[in-house]
Amino acid sequence: MDLSIVIVNYNTKALTEQTVNSVIATTKGIEYEIIVVDNSSNTREYYESSNNRVKVLSNVDNKGFGYACNIGANIAIGRYILFLNSDTIMQNGTLKGAVDYMDSHRDIGCLGIKTLLRDGTFDHGCKRGFPTPFNSLCYVLKLHKIFPMVKKFGGYTLNYLSQNETNEVDSVSGAFMLIPKNVIGKVGLFDESIFMYGEDIDLCYRIKMAGFKVVYYADVWMTHLKGQSGLHTKSPVVIKHFHDGIKRFYDMYYRDKHNFIVTFLMHSAINLRYVITLGLSKIRR
Repeated sequence: MDLSIVIVNYNTKALTEQTVNSVIATTKGIEYEIIVVDNSSNTREYYESSNNRVKVLSNVDNKGFGYACNIGANIAIGRYILFLNSDTIMQNGTLKGAVDYMDSHRDIGCLGIKTLLRDGTFDHGCKRGFPTPFNSLCYVLKLHKIFPMVKKFGGYTLNYLSQNETNEVDSVSGAFMLIPKNVIGKVGLFDESIFMYGEDIDLCYRIKMAGFKVVYYADVWMTHLKGQSGLHTKSPVVIKHFHDGIKRFYDMYYRDKHNFIVTFLMHSAINLRYVITLGLSKIRR
């Protein structure tokens, strides 16, 4: 088996069906299986399938995105495991092209691909740097937008890298993470203490620390109906999880490298951005 595709369904039955159907319609030339993990959806949104390529697992409790992904990965038999969001649409040859590229680049521990949003614009979240204190400061102050071609200010968004060129990056989006099974055996799966948001960056960090590359691959692409899978991106719960994820990543990997003043400023900046983002989301409703 070449590829195991793990998709988490949480009250997104129609979207999950669309994603599964797009995989089946556009993927030829490789052997694959699809594992759908239903994350305690309500009865109307529970996903079922009669296709023999698709296995459906159900959870009693919703313990988060990473936890559900891990359940699927633990029964996967493919050489590669793809964590794929339930609100994505594959294009012809996308998955075979990604697998072929990985086969010819054995030093890659995680691959993400070019991702477009529903309106055809580029999803910048599919290639990122790590949220170091400096990168986070530049992001909060929007220096990457004021000086878009200054690499130093675009360390988190990597907006200075062309979307049409393949590059080594720090992190790719959890909407599409293609990882060799042997790499997972060395670094582990998603951190289940992270309910949602930040688990993709954490896993990419561990993959890089183990000596593998994380690569953004521009020669194949998909569409991401961002904000459709699970909670809406402007939800107060999602906003909180997002900012908690950034704070947690800093505490795990950077806190010990800096004094308490830097930590205080980092936490204060994240908290301030959380309050501002939450306030703006309420105004725009």
